[in-house]
Amino acid sequence: MSDAAQPSAAEVRAAAEAVKAALDRHLDAVERRSGEDDPAVYAAFNELAAAAEVYDELLYDAYDEVTPFEIPGDDTLPAYTGPEEPSALSVLIRRDYAVAEPQRLLSQARRVAELDGGTDSDNGGAGGAAAVGDSVQTAIGVLFGEYEPDEIASRHKEFGLEEGDSTLWVAAGDELAEPGEWLAAPFDQPDPHQVVCRFDVSTVFDEELDDEDDEDDVADEVEEADEEDLEVLGPGN
Repeated sequence: MSDAAQPSAAEVRAAAEAVKAALDRHLDAVERRSGEDDPAVYAAFNELAAAAEVYDELLYDAYDEVTPFEIPGDDTLPAYTGPEEPSALSVLIRRDYAVAEPQRLLSQARRVAELDGGTDSDNGGAGGAAAVGDSVQTAIGVLFGEYEPDEIASRHKEFGLEEGDSTLWVAAGDELAEPGEWLAAPFDQPDPHQVVCRFDVSTVFDEELDDEDDEDDVADEVEEADEEDLEVLGPGN
C-alpha cells in the first residue's frame, strides 16, 4: 500500500455514505418498478455498482481492506453513465480470423475476380487468377470487398478462414457524428461509460463451461462413491 495520495478517512466515510444512499435509491426503484425492464431500476443498479466500486477502491487505498461483497456486472466495462435517452448509436464490431487454408482463400478470390472482371483472353481465360495472383493480401481485399462482413462470418469456412474471438459493442451518444468526422481514426477507443451493451464470443467461455462440467462430474463421482461406501458399511455389516 503506497503512502502517496492516500484518501483521507473523511473521503472513505463519504464514499460509504454514498453507497448507503445508493442502496436506498436502488431498493426504492425496485419497490416501485413498473416491469422487468424498468429503466429506473437499471439506472439505480448502475449507480449502486459505481458507488460500491469507488468505496471499495478508497477503502483499499486507505486501509488495505476490501468489501465482502461484489455487485454482479460486466467484468470489463464500468457503469453506464451515458445519456438516458440516446439520440444516436455507434456499433463497434471486431471479428478475428486465422487464415487456415490460404489456397482455398486464393481460389475463392480468383473466382470472384473472374465473375467481376469477365474472362481475360490475353491470359488464356485466367483473368481472375492473374488479378489475384498468389497474394493472400490481395485475396482478402477481393473477398471483403465483395461480401458483407456478416456473410463472411457465416461462410468463413468456405473462404479458408477459422474464427477467433469476436465482440460487438453498442455505444450511446447525444447526436450523430458529422459526415466524415471520425473516418481518419474510426477505431479509437470508445468511452466505456457510454457502452449500453456488448456481446462477446470466445472459446474461452466454452473452456470455462467444460471446467465447470468436469468439476461437477468429479463431485458426482465422489458422491456416488460415498453412497457405495454407505451401502457396504451400513447397519448389519
